[in-house]
Amino acid sequence: MHAERFEGLTAIITGAGSGIGRATAVRMATEGARVIVSDLVGERIDETVALIAAAGAIPAVGVVGDITGQDHVDALVAAADGRVDVLVNNAGIMDGFLPVGELDDATWARVLDVNLTAPMRTTRAVVPLMTAAGAGSIVNLASAAAQHGGASGTAYAASKHGVIGLTRSTAVLYRSSGIRCNAVLPGAVATNIGATAAPKSPFAMSVLGPLMAIIPPVAAPEDLAAAICWLASPDATNVTGTLLSSDGGWSAI
Repeated sequence: MHAERFEGLTAIITGAGSGIGRATAVRMATEGARVIVSDLVGERIDETVALIAAAGAIPAVGVVGDITGQDHVDALVAAADGRVDVLVNNAGIMDGFLPVGELDDATWARVLDVNLTAPMRTTRAVVPLMTAAGAGSIVNLASAAAQHGGASGTAYAASKHGVIGLTRSTAVLYRSSGIRCNAVLPGAVATNIGATAAPKSPFAMSVLGPLMAIIPPVAAPEDLAAAICWLASPDATNVTGTLLSSDGGWSAI
């Protein structure tokens, strides 16, 4: 690891109570960042904050709340005390692999709200601070489903395709402000997103099952944290608008 790569920087990481978000928060903190940890579940935040403290890093700040609420976004920015150098939009849910013919409005709305609208709001909130500072790095979590039609249900795929549009638009429009925006595209990862990944459609799985058989082995959250931290760090100063696949080679199949 690079012990001082984030020294003096403040980072907001959503969905940091478990999985990729937690691994990223711990790694970034051990590399010198002051981390603002966001999650829906308070106990998970406490665990992440405790892991950061046990590592001897700068104490993290936990903010409990639903990332889809503007009030929670405002609380995250307030906790950063006027400075946000890094934003990692990691929080996300799946859709039970529902195809469009079986997709209900509530699932569509919730998946789009968490996976796409929330990252837009957090990005909208930090851009003025980053612009004023003349620098900033945003890393969005897209997915292999942003490139493959067979990696999820319809709502999840649509939301992650949208994340790519958000990433590229932000990169282009704010590059002159010193803001970089990139996306990491994970494949299968051992995280708590499984609670919303349980298949609900026998029809969808009859189609997708054979495709799922070629998915590379499940990655550890730390594998994704390494990619996220690289993109967020000064090591990637010349990288913006990039889609970085970290999927064990799935995108090459």
